[in-house]
Amino acid sequence: QVQLVESGGGLVQPGGSLRLSCAASENIFSIDIMGWYRQAPGKQRELVASITSGDTPIQADSMRGRFTISRDTAKNTVDLQMTSLRPEDTAVYYCNAITGGRSSWGQGTQVTVSS
Repeated sequence: QVQLVESGGGLVQPGGSLRLSCAASENIFSIDIMGWYRQAPGKQRELVASITSGDTPIQADSMRGRFTISRDTAKNTVDLQMTSLRPEDTAVYYCNAITGGRSSWGQGTQVTVSS
């Protein structure tokens, strides 16, 4: 399985920005799909955004325009740039990789949006 390590979470005020990074143990271009999910307390895990090996992004409608997924080839990471953050964006954010029919998850990083 692919090993994934997330970073970049933290506490931010409403309207602020954060950039999350997901470092993979394999070349990210060899992974079919990489994505970011989030899970708020008491809620199901939901897709935030994903990107295919062909660089096709898939994004949840509710976050389109505020969150952007991208790949950093130099760092071998998949990043999630989050802007105009709202309290309802508070959640644990998880990185996911799907390749060869297998799905791998990172340990998650906490994002808290609060004044």
